[in-house]
Parts: sequence; structure tokens; C-alpha cells
Amino acid sequence: MSDPQSARSVADREATEWHVRLGERPVSAETLAAFKAWRATPANAEAYQRVETLWRSSGSLSGDRDIQKLTGDTLRASRPSKGRARSRLIPVLAVLAPVVVATVALTLWLPTRGLHETQVGEFRSVRLEDGTQVRLDTDTRLKVRFDGGQRRIFLEQGQALFEVAHDADRPFRVVAGETEVTALGTVFDVRREPAGARVTLVQGAVAVTETGAGDARRWRLGPGQQVETARANAAPRAVDPAVATSWSEGRLIFRGAPLSEAVDEVNRYLPQKIVLAPGPDADVPVNGVFETGDREAFVSAVTDLFGLTAEPRADGGVRLSRSAGG
Repeated sequence: MSDPQSARSVADREATEWHVRLGERPVSAETLAAFKAWRATPANAEAYQRVETLWRSSGSLSGDRDIQKLTGDTLRASRPSKGRARSRLIPVLAVLAPVVVATVALTLWLPTRGLHETQVGEFRSVRLEDGTQVRLDTDTRLKVRFDGGQRRIFLEQGQALFEVAHDADRPFRVVAGETEVTALGTVFDVRREPAGARVTLVQGAVAVTETGAGDARRWRLGPGQQVETARANAAPRAVDPAVATSWSEGRLIFRGAPLSEAVDEVNRYLPQKIVLAPGPDADVPVNGVFETGDREAFVSAVTDLFGLTAEPRADGGVRLSRSAGG
């Protein structure tokens, strides 16, 4: 039985060689005929397409300082010693080196290019190459992909506030699952949720698209509006942007939020969580301002206000429940 992986390796090697041959001028009619016959095999055609895609990607990244450094490091690391070098390999290596190095460099580099993340309770502020400022909330992971006329951010988890640098020729898009937010120059907040995303506009205008089951749904937000795309009848609603984005200043502002929701929000910043006992206390409205990560202050406030008892848990967390006789 033939080894599919080995066959693919052969096809990839031959595709690389063909790419080099076709890049040399002039190209004879015999060479073109031979290439056409070789590419008639589907596996070969797919291999050549992979090489061409890689070549275009490496070309678009040639000016990137990170990829230049990685390419140089790869060349130095792969350079054979004089004693082992063979003169008959030099011409082949000379023409294949750009492709091979690009392959190695891109394979190592692209998966983590533009990756930004935070741990639980951590915040980060990053400036992108276009001048856009991004503030990452707790436990957030996003990837940046700028390519030609595209500026794309993939929010894999968590929440981020974007202050987008204006560029009319390159729309700025944030993808959070099946939700996509498009802006030119504006300030907006996106939180990735188990289903969909919550988008809050602070300044400017954004278009929001959700491409889940069925037809795509679209909304356009104005300043002070928010949409939660997972809702069946989702529609923009008015919110206070200062409250919705208070996390970016290290604060959580609650205005009539049910206690259960307030606990969930506080827990996002805590390695050891607060557990609220089931019961009517879950719907008690909470008002106040708390520093993110300050569990003690939050627990002290709600126990005093609502007559709750705080009990330590074995895992380091704390359980809130109704006091006996309360």
C-alpha cells in the first residue's frame, strides 16, 4: 500500500522544482508541455497551488521585520558545514533556498503572527501596525491579520476595546465566531460569547453581521448602542458606553444588575470564584462601582447589603448564601 504522506511530499518537492523552472526566462514550449502533463495529475495540481499560494504569501510579507529575521535565522541554522557540503548540491540549493526558507519560516511564524492574549485578571494594551489601539480584557485571545487591503482581527475568546485608526481604503473587521464587525475609524467594544457576540459602539459607526443558521442578519450601530447577536430578536438598544466599557479602566459599574449577573461579571477576573447559592437572591439588583479583581470588596458589600453569609470553599473560592433566619 502506498503512503499518502510520502506521495504528497514527492508532489510538493516536484511542485517546488516546477515553480523554479517556470520562473526562469525564457521558458521553452517543451517545458510548458511537460509541466501541463505533470499538472494533469490532481495531486500535482494541488501541490503546485500550495506552492503558488505560499510564494504569494511570502512575497507580501517580505517587508515584515519579523519574517525577515526568521528567514535569516533559518538560513543560518540550515547552512551546512564546509566539510559536509557537496558541490553538486549548490546550484539546486541556490534556486530552491527562497522557497524552502519561506516554507519553513511561514510554517513556524504564521500560526502565532499577531497573537495577543491575557490571563485571568490580566489586562493588556497593544498598538497595531496601522496605529489602532486595542485594549484586551481578562482571559482574552485574539489574532491580527493585516494582508494587502484587509485589516482583520479574530477574537477567539474574551473581550477587547478597539480605537481604530482611520483608513478609508482598508476597512477594519473584527470576527468573533459567526459575528463580524466592520468599521473605518471608530471606537467599539466586542465581547465573544458562547453563542454570538456583544458589540457596543462608543464613537463613530459600525456594521454588524451575524452569519449563523439561516439568512445573515445585519445591524448598523450608532454611538451608545449595543447589540447581542445571539438573541433571536436581536436589535440595537441604548446603553451607557462608560458603563459597558468601564472594565478598560479597571472598574466594574453595576446599575440595577441582578446579583447573579454581577457575580458572573466579577468572576471573570478571579482565579478563585464566587458561588451564589440558588434562590431569590439571584435577582436582587446591585448598584455600585468595584475594582476588577477585588473579590473582598465585592463580597463585603453584598453580604452587608443583602444579609448574605460568605463561606470559604475548599478550592479557594467563596460561597454566598442566605444567612440562617434571614
